[in-house]
Amino acid sequence: MMKGTDAIGEAAVQAGCRCYFGYPITPQNELPEYMSKRMDEVGGVFLQGESEIASINMVLGAAAAGVRAMTSSSSPGISLKQEGLSFLASLELPAVIVNINRGGPGLGNIAPSQGDYYQATRGGGHGDYRMPVYAPAGVQELYDITMKAFDVADMYRTPVMILGDGMMGQIVEPIVRHKRPDVELPPKDYILDGCEGRPSRIVKSLILDVRLMEEHNWKLKRKYDLMKKELPMHEEFMTSDAKMIVVAYGTAARIAKGAVKRVRSNGLPVGLIRPITLWPFPDEAIANITKKAKAVLVFEMSTGQMVDDVRLATNGRIDCEFYGRPGGVVAAPQEIARIIERHWLQKELS
Repeated sequence: MMKGTDAIGEAAVQAGCRCYFGYPITPQNELPEYMSKRMDEVGGVFLQGESEIASINMVLGAAAAGVRAMTSSSSPGISLKQEGLSFLASLELPAVIVNINRGGPGLGNIAPSQGDYYQATRGGGHGDYRMPVYAPAGVQELYDITMKAFDVADMYRTPVMILGDGMMGQIVEPIVRHKRPDVELPPKDYILDGCEGRPSRIVKSLILDVRLMEEHNWKLKRKYDLMKKELPMHEEFMTSDAKMIVVAYGTAARIAKGAVKRVRSNGLPVGLIRPITLWPFPDEAIANITKKAKAVLVFEMSTGQMVDDVRLATNGRIDCEFYGRPGGVVAAPQEIARIIERHWLQKELS
C-alpha cells in the first residue's frame, strides 16, 4: 500500500533519480518529505531551495551534469518554474517535473483540481516549445508513469511533466513495486562533466543570430513531431458499442468510469476514453472512437480546457458537450451519471 506522492518518489528512485530539488507547497509536501529520506539512503542529493525558481534551476544544473533530476510543486509553484521549463526545453536537457494540481486561479485552495491543463499542455513558459505531459489515474499508474517519464526525458532530451491533483497525490492504494526495465537510451554526449582529454562542450540557450535561432526552433519542432507519432497513450472503457463517449482524464476519469458503469446498468450504451498523455494528445484515437458514436461529453474538474482538444480531434463531426466542477469541487459518480442521462435524453440517442 502506498500513497500517491510516495509512489512517485519511490518510482523516481528506482528509475535512477539521484537529485531532487523543491520547495514546500500543499498538497504535494509528502513528496519532498519522502525524497528527503530516500535520497539520503541511495547516496543522492535532496535540497530544499530558497524558492521554486531556485529549485527548477538546480534541476537544470543537475541535468546538464548528466544526473537524473526531479522537482515537484503544486499549481502556483509550477507557475514560478515556467521560465526554467522553457530553458530546459531550449537546452534540450532531460528532467521530470511533478504538478499536484490544486484549486485556483491565484493562490486558490489545496483541493484537487484540473485547472492547470492549458499551462501544462501549451508550454506554459515563453517561446516555441512543447513537453510530454502524463496524467495518471491511480497510484499504480503514478508509479509506472514516473518510471517511464525519466526514460522519455532522456530519450528525447526534454523536460517531462506528470500532472496529478490533490486527490491523486493523497489516495492510498495497493501497488506492485518493480525495478525499471532495461531500456536502450542514447548516450549523454552533451553533458558537462569535465573536458580533460576531449574538446569542451557548451550548453546554452542564448542564440543572438536570428537565422541560427530559427534553425534551432525547427530542430525542436522536428523532435516534437516525432513525439506526436511515438508517445500518445490512452485507455478505452466499454467503447465498442457506445453511442455516447465520455472523455475525462486523471481523477475525473475515475469518477467518470463509475458513472459509465451506472448508466450501463440502466441499459445506456455509453463508453469512456481516457487520455493518458495530455500532450501529445491522443487525437487519432479519439477521432476513430467518436466516428462510431453520436455524442461526446467531456468531464473535467475545471471550467473546460481539455474540451478544446477533444473538439479539435473530432473536427466538428459530432456534438461535443462539456460538464465541469472547478475550484476544487469533486463530483460523485452519481452526479456524472445524471449528467450523462440528461444529455442522452436531450440528444434523443435512443
